[in-house]
Amino acid sequence: MLYVTGSVLLTLLVFRRSNGDSVTQTAGLVTLVEGASVILNCTYQTSYSGSFLFWYVQYLDKAPQLLLKSATENQRTDSQGFHATLVKKKNSFHLQKPAVQPSDSAVYYCAVEGTVRGTAGGAEHKPTGAQEGLGGEGYFLFLGSV
Repeated sequence: MLYVTGSVLLTLLVFRRSNGDSVTQTAGLVTLVEGASVILNCTYQTSYSGSFLFWYVQYLDKAPQLLLKSATENQRTDSQGFHATLVKKKNSFHLQKPAVQPSDSAVYYCAVEGTVRGTAGGAEHKPTGAQEGLGGEGYFLFLGSV
């Protein structure tokens, strides 16, 4: 008998700005048991080498909130059991968690933002268009137990 302990909803979104900056997340269907590891791919293209990458999480009926912001290249950033490392050579900022939980059920957004020259680190922005209901294909990560 299958008892559902929770689910995680992950959505593919492509953020594209007028200057050609973009972020792409991988789509697909993944079924996992609670405690399994997950990697959410995020690749980007940007015209500004000082751009920051962000991971946002949006729980049901809530506004998106910042989960992670990239640090310097090859430096791991951690929050709420998730981690990501900015790898500029591969244009990637993949989100990882070694053991997912039902409380991880949410939509996850990867976003790129160029900083304003002269600021120290830039602001922590909401992803462009997130409040306008960005759509796109996605994938659903299902957590269950036998």
